[in-house]
Amino acid sequence: MKKNGITGLGVFLILLMVSTNGWSTDKVLKMSTTTSTLSSGLLDILLPEFEKDTGIKVKLIAKGTGAAIRDGKDGNVDIIFVHAKGREIDFVEKGFGTERFPVMYNDFVVLGPADDPAGIKGKQKVADAFLAIAESKQMFISRGDDSGTHTKEQALWAASSVQLVESSQTIVKKGKEITIVSRRPADSESWYISIGQGMGKVITYADEKQAYTLSDRGTYIKYKYGKTPAIELEVLSEGDASLANPYGIIPVNPKKHPHVQYDLAMQFVDWITGAKGQKMIGDYRLEGKQLFYPDAK
Repeated sequence: MKKNGITGLGVFLILLMVSTNGWSTDKVLKMSTTTSTLSSGLLDILLPEFEKDTGIKVKLIAKGTGAAIRDGKDGNVDIIFVHAKGREIDFVEKGFGTERFPVMYNDFVVLGPADDPAGIKGKQKVADAFLAIAESKQMFISRGDDSGTHTKEQALWAASSVQLVESSQTIVKKGKEITIVSRRPADSESWYISIGQGMGKVITYADEKQAYTLSDRGTYIKYKYGKTPAIELEVLSEGDASLANPYGIIPVNPKKHPHVQYDLAMQFVDWITGAKGQKMIGDYRLEGKQLFYPDAK
């Protein structure tokens, strides 16, 4: 009887640990996403509803798109949610992800001070706006963090006919040093500043310096209309087709990393690309302004 009592006590303690810690029953999906997605506030709305509907918690890791993709390649997460379509397709084609699912889109905008010393407002082509900034040597703040926004910025400089040079920069993310190799305007040390930070910090810094920068529209709206005090920077160049900013979600391939929770990843894909997730994305507003548009096929 004593032995049975001890055994019963052991079972009770194990069940108590499971119920209090949840380490064997909780379903937790690990997802890397971009700082711009996090800064927009959208995930604060989506993830609690996803958990309520499915019982799956999402452990969120926010960083630049390049770092998020590296998380997927290394098998550190179950799914990635990013915005650099060319790099996403490459991720899938090389077998690191199973499929890219379109989720939503907005666009990039060029921000700057209201007095617009480079004279870019009204230019129909964003490449012409970038050229004007370079020719006038007006301060430009770059994320410089291998993010989707940084990738787009480099493509816009290349399209502007500005001479570019390769440069490397070491940044620290979560205590780790990462070397970023990128291309930047030549002879730009006096006006081009790369700070290796997320979108919110870049917008804040550009606002303090009254400088130009490239931002996704969602984060700009959050910092212009959803924060106090609001930033003063204005949208000075927008609408060019090259400023399109689609977001995709990709489950990490279990053939590369058998430990990933592919079933949980696909439940999130089905939810966010389904009717409820897409409606919530379309309905999300800040001060009456829409930040993202549903894009699931």
